[in-house]
Amino acid sequence: MPQEPIAYLKGEIIPASEAKVPVYDAAVVLGATVTDFTRTFNQQPFRLERHVARFYRSCKYVRFAPPISAEETLRLSREIIEHNCGLLQPHQEIGLVHFMSAGEFTVYAGAAGGGSFMTPTLCMHTFPLHFNLWAHYYTEGVHCVTPPTRHVPPQCVDPKAKNRSRLHWWIADQETHLVDPKGISLLLDLDGNITETSGSNFVIVRDGAVISPEPRHILWGESLAMTVELCAELGIEFRTADLQVHDVINADEAMLCSTPYSLAPVTKINGITIGEGSTQSPVFMRLIEAWGEKVGVDLLEQILSYEPPEG
Repeated sequence: MPQEPIAYLKGEIIPASEAKVPVYDAAVVLGATVTDFTRTFNQQPFRLERHVARFYRSCKYVRFAPPISAEETLRLSREIIEHNCGLLQPHQEIGLVHFMSAGEFTVYAGAAGGGSFMTPTLCMHTFPLHFNLWAHYYTEGVHCVTPPTRHVPPQCVDPKAKNRSRLHWWIADQETHLVDPKGISLLLDLDGNITETSGSNFVIVRDGAVISPEPRHILWGESLAMTVELCAELGIEFRTADLQVHDVINADEAMLCSTPYSLAPVTKINGITIGEGSTQSPVFMRLIEAWGEKVGVDLLEQILSYEPPEG
């Protein structure tokens, strides 16, 4: 094994520095690719089986035929994680990315279609989680902005399939950052209902209950699923509903649920303070502390005390 991170690409375990996708690949030509993302706690993968299962559901939905089984994907994932974590400091964690595209065209094809001759491109790779990137979420709070760009409706692409065809998110972020360079885009659907951000689910707290947008609008993330489980254990009501910006403005709390940082407090929407504007609101604190107990990590300390390695 090389003394550098490894990756899996097109049937081979290779040094991560050699993992490259050709310009003729459908991931580049069409953005025809699905993905999933798993992180480690104490350098052990969290809910890897569930992430891989969702990845394979996404592949089936977009008509990709995986070149290997889900079981083999799990085995390779664990091998990659074990090797790459062995190159880290004890306090570091990694994220594991799975992605699959429709495959490589034999000639450039600017229109969708392809053919049965194409072999899907499957890749698995990791990267260190630099928690300092999210530290300001916990010191300042997240500012969500609802930009003019709307979420792709489920009538076009079902949000349950996690994909990388994300030009609308790029445009939305450019609009959001005109309002606040640190702002997070929270997209509305065509009817003005809250959906999600590009990398997280969004929930509010009202009268002690945690409320998520309806599942038809969103990718029901594993971090959201974990939040639902923790609510049940803590005796916190959880429900779903159509939510509008009015509901968020008048909520007691709001949060993001996401794999890299688990939970983060949202303190503003469109410049308006939510609740008391606290980064340590009561329901958020109960949930993140319970989450940390589950995985054996003080999540706030891990993020706020993180110092990137030199070099």
